[in-house]
Amino acid sequence: MSPQEGTLRIPGEHHDTAACEHISRMLARISDKWTLLVVSTLGRGPCRFNALRREISEISQKMLASTLRDLEENGFVVRTVTPVTPPQVEYALTDLGRDLLNPVQALADWVIANSARIDAARAAYAIRQAPQ
Repeated sequence: MSPQEGTLRIPGEHHDTAACEHISRMLARISDKWTLLVVSTLGRGPCRFNALRREISEISQKMLASTLRDLEENGFVVRTVTPVTPPQVEYALTDLGRDLLNPVQALADWVIANSARIDAARAAYAIRQAPQ
């Protein structure tokens, strides 16, 4: 009998390597600064590219285009082209993207609620690290 035979798996307590890898990839995709800002901005409603760029003033054109492409590829954003001259392109959150707004907003709320505690921890750390 191998060491694992007869071991009962309790739901939620075993580690599925494939699930962990998938979670890791998705967290890397959705947790970067620009993705969170684009999703938050589109949470207020559909936007054209230049309007998004104005709202997220620090983002470069290249980074915004790349972020929107990644969000579209992963099903969070839909890109709609209106056939006029010149063509108009609008970006909007999909149902999946709107579902992502809940944890994004919860994280933002947590940061706001705990910012004083985080600042205090940083200050205490800096004092401990300062040369005596």
